Amino acid sequence: MTLSTSTATHTASAFAGRALLSSLFIVSGLGKAAAPAATLGYIGSTGMPFPTLALAAALLIELGFAAALLLGYRTRFVAVVMAGFTVATALAFHNQFGDQNQFIHFLKNLAIAGGLLQVAAFGAGALSLDAYRSRRIAHA
Repeated sequence: MTLSTSTATHTASAFAGRALLSSLFIVSGLGKAAAPAATLGYIGSTGMPFPTLALAAALLIELGFAAALLLGYRTRFVAVVMAGFTVATALAFHNQFGDQNQFIHFLKNLAIAGGLLQVAAFGAGALSLDAYRSRRIAHA
């Protein structure tokens, strides 16, 4: 099977987009996993209830869901959940709009959520477990 240049570009771009988006979450999740006490302290300092539960949810999304995004597994659902998480973290942790750095982090989170919603809208692309599963079902 020969891919046209347009199809090859689309395939590579969809994978690269998922890889770049997921890398941010995976690195962040590994940092949280490596220093849970510091993360719990930061979460607690914001007044968020149940810091341990919040950390567990963050680790699930930043490591588990990001790995699923990278692999293209149940991508639309995963991307929607991750977009919601990203907006929630923007509101909870980057809400000091008078601080330009915090405002930039808030906007960055919204941009990331936008990228995730694009993935949710258009799917994982051909280099994904979703595409593999679809091909297997179609040939069954």
